[in-house]
Amino acid sequence: MTDTTIRIGVLTSGGDAPGMNAAVRAVVRTGISRGCEVYAIYEGYQGLIQGGKLIRRMDWSSVGGIIHRGGTIIGTARSAEFRTREGRRRAAANLLALGIDRLVIIGGDGSLTGADLFRREWPELVAELVEAGEVSSAQATAHPHLRIVGIVGSIDNDFCGTDMTIGADTALHRITEAIDAISSTAASHQRTFVIEVMGRNCGYLALMGAIAGGADWALIPEMPPQMDDWEKHMCDVLRIGREHGRRDSIVVVAEGACDRHGKPITASYVRKVLEERLGEDTRVTILGHVQRGGAPSAFDRWMSSLLGATAVEELLAAGPEAEPKLIGLRENRVVRLPLMTCVTDTRQVAEAIAQHDYERAMALRGNSFVEAYRTLGTLIQSQPSPPDRVRRGYRFAVMHSGGPAPGMNTAVRAAVRIGIDRGHTILGVRNGFQGLIDGDLFEMDWMSVSGWATMGGAELGTNRKIPQGSELYQIARNIERFGIDGILMIGGWAGYQAAYKIYSERHIFPAFNIPIICLPATIDNNLPGSELSLGADTALNSIVHAIDRIKQSAVASRRCFVVEVMGRDCGYLALMSGLATGAERVYLPEEGISLRTLQADLDEMTNWFRRGKRLSLIIRNEKANPVYTTSFICSLFEEEGGKLFEVRQAILGHLQQGGDPSPFDRIQATRLAVRCIDFLIEHADQRQPVGAFIGYRGGKVQFHPLDDMPRMMDPVYSRPREQWWLELRQMTQLLTTPPSPQRVAG
Repeated sequence: MTDTTIRIGVLTSGGDAPGMNAAVRAVVRTGISRGCEVYAIYEGYQGLIQGGKLIRRMDWSSVGGIIHRGGTIIGTARSAEFRTREGRRRAAANLLALGIDRLVIIGGDGSLTGADLFRREWPELVAELVEAGEVSSAQATAHPHLRIVGIVGSIDNDFCGTDMTIGADTALHRITEAIDAISSTAASHQRTFVIEVMGRNCGYLALMGAIAGGADWALIPEMPPQMDDWEKHMCDVLRIGREHGRRDSIVVVAEGACDRHGKPITASYVRKVLEERLGEDTRVTILGHVQRGGAPSAFDRWMSSLLGATAVEELLAAGPEAEPKLIGLRENRVVRLPLMTCVTDTRQVAEAIAQHDYERAMALRGNSFVEAYRTLGTLIQSQPSPPDRVRRGYRFAVMHSGGPAPGMNTAVRAAVRIGIDRGHTILGVRNGFQGLIDGDLFEMDWMSVSGWATMGGAELGTNRKIPQGSELYQIARNIERFGIDGILMIGGWAGYQAAYKIYSERHIFPAFNIPIICLPATIDNNLPGSELSLGADTALNSIVHAIDRIKQSAVASRRCFVVEVMGRDCGYLALMSGLATGAERVYLPEEGISLRTLQADLDEMTNWFRRGKRLSLIIRNEKANPVYTTSFICSLFEEEGGKLFEVRQAILGHLQQGGDPSPFDRIQATRLAVRCIDFLIEHADQRQPVGAFIGYRGGKVQFHPLDDMPRMMDPVYSRPREQWWLELRQMTQLLTTPPSPQRVAG
């Protein structure tokens, strides 16, 4: 009888990256769920050549408990032997011996290029092996083609075709954590620190790390200083910043930074320049491999899981002659792209840098990279540009509303500095719309937001006040009194409602005929027009961080933990934290909870524990059901579990709203705030009294009229009618529910 079993191999190659384990887990479990045999190839291509115990069949339990671990549990290595034809021939023999003819390769451009060469040579290698008598004709006939799929594992985020590579977000976390820590000691001693970060020929980590960390200067490979005496310009900016009250200076240097002639700019050279020209106590910190290490961020966990699962689906769907695909992420959606086209495009950036064609290098990085570079150029100035006396400067009010969300302060900092740099006055409104009612406004200057890039909370203050009746008259009076030409509201659902209220009353109060823009900031991620709100990524990381510790506690004994997370009537935090932590069950308000569901989940969990399981993790949104509360579920499971397992609850509460914003939230806050100021200026120039809200949709920054808000929101549950992340529900279940009869692992 012909063996029709599909066998898939997965390997990690090149430099390790946090999130690789999540991808391996997804490949193994998706493959098993689809009826395949899945083999892990240990030590990268070297394991492929050596074979034997380095190619092992995996079961469901083999990848249990690895999603939170850094590095790669199956190892990685750079194999010179695989670059030889003889090495690839031995690799083919080892795969044929096990009947493996499909590979998922997780690595960088070199690893993926090697995989494509291996695929193209496969028929010739197999023929040589048959001729040498190392494999049989039957084996050769059964496996005439090698199918491959690539996933980029690289902290550098230097690969074309995908918005993010596995490990880049985690590396950015390490960098911003280091800058935050260094900034406090630098300020204490009024020191200057030069921080070198990784990235090879890609300045992503340096650029985004500088924006997220509130650094004062950055040097990247794609855009060297455009003057020969760049050292003087840098020192002048840093000196003026000190004269204006800045106690520390942080310079971020990418390891591949160079001047416009291609001469390397090292951290030690920058230190020497600063000490000699400024006479400052300057220290160098080279972050090195700490950027690769540690547990992956929430984003790297859920993204890697999606990429790994999709890679298996692609292998099963691809024909024998199909062009190999790269599985990447664009616009929060998984995409399949021609592998070698992406490799070729990636190498063009390095070629452009080597040829000193820096404009081309920047263009190849994309518009968002160029925009971020320009924004950083403004933010690091020690003082605003000279005012333009030709045009009138406007007066814009900046405020918050709704619950506090990490990233609010970052957005205010960017709005203030961009607005002032363009010749306008920025008024801070204290305590949300109540402050607008009371006239509690003050003018903000360049240094008033110093240090705000990294701070959690909301320094301007916030509340959920929605003005009514005579309060609208008071707001109109204060808009006239302070000469406000536009309002930027950074906040949540209450802020959107309040802005809509003011916008809809324009026919009564002429003062309301000014542009109004809403920037989404809430951990609940329940706002229209934006797939992600400020604060949601930080909250998700806080949840994942807490659950990692809960799991360590629970696995020491036989326990079920029911973890309650925030989100109000939006299940984003619950579902995404479930995907990022490997939770077996997630209860969402969009689906609700029934007694029948609880009974089925209890039966399933009991079966797992009887078969040796030591931990069960359930995540419940705070408003999943008004009757079946977290305490009710715990009591039910405790009673029915008897002596088989214990049950504990963990209500994470407001720790989800606290903490310093994640790098993603800092970068997003900065980018959106810049766009909002541009919006206010444009419509103030045109004297257009428009109302709008901004957000990321389809990977692009988009504006939506406030008139669309009622159409886009569910008025009963105060959440968007369309929620992209619900598409991931099935994936969460696929990766946590073993196919029968293997229901044994967590």
